[in-house]
Amino acid sequence: MAVAVVVAACSAQVVSTSTPAGSVGPPSASVGVSTPPASTAVASPLGIVVGGDRPVTVRVSPSFDPTRPAPLLIVLHGYTGSGSGMEEYFGLQREAEQRGFVTAYPDGTRDSRGDRFWNATDACCNFYGSDVDDVGYLDSLITAIEAAVAVDPRRVYVAGHSNGGFMSYRLACAHADRIAAIVSLAGATFANASDCRPANPVAVLQIHGTADDTIAFSGGSIDGHAFPGAEESAATWATYDGCAAVPSTVDERVDVDADLTNAGQPAEATVKRWSGCRPGGAVELWTIPGGGHVPTISSAFGGAVLDFLEAHPKP
Repeated sequence: MAVAVVVAACSAQVVSTSTPAGSVGPPSASVGVSTPPASTAVASPLGIVVGGDRPVTVRVSPSFDPTRPAPLLIVLHGYTGSGSGMEEYFGLQREAEQRGFVTAYPDGTRDSRGDRFWNATDACCNFYGSDVDDVGYLDSLITAIEAAVAVDPRRVYVAGHSNGGFMSYRLACAHADRIAAIVSLAGATFANASDCRPANPVAVLQIHGTADDTIAFSGGSIDGHAFPGAEESAATWATYDGCAAVPSTVDERVDVDADLTNAGQPAEATVKRWSGCRPGGAVELWTIPGGGHVPTISSAFGGAVLDFLEAHPKP
């Protein structure tokens, strides 16, 4: 069954809003293959531009010290979204700069309906038969950024919302040798665990609302292609990472959605954590009780996400 994939979409000049996409139809015309980004970097007032025919501005902290390689965070938008909209929606740029992160918010290509997307898993969100190689594009984008600024190869991270969360998982499957950790908000991994064969452990943080009516917390399907639920996605990666089979519910809560509370307290999301993982592996599930597909991101969200990433470099 086709679904409407809801994303946060905005421009850099306006306040972030959440815009629902229209219903997704059956596959039709395909679009071309993207060209991997050139390694040549160009200076801009906001940062360094890489990416060739899919240019991306790489944002570098004002305190960046080229003698001390920095962590890199790639943030991926949802279906119909944009890199600039994702920067506004997640709202973690200031915190990332304060912690010395190098960041980039790339755009997916447009499908035959004109909507930006990432060619992630079979469920989401290549609905019109594109042969675009987004795994290759993002991998070469990381290489281009590493050629332009001093990046710590042990601290390369990816985060995404919805379609961007699915893409984060796919990139971790294909390039577990270089991705240290991913964060997926309202995304999912492959339904068939054998479709992903990570060469190394990757730390995974899955964040999901129980009332998500687009990418259901318990799993579902899009146009006949299944996707696993939030706990199944996390448990699958716990298996890849060699973690314990059963997670522990820890006495912690995280403030993800600014509109929701727990007993009057702002931190509403519960935390499950898998222990005993192989070096470099870690899996957590943050569940937002009553949370929807597009949470109202809290002011504490960015710090909590960056705390998770910083705690999980490559060994």
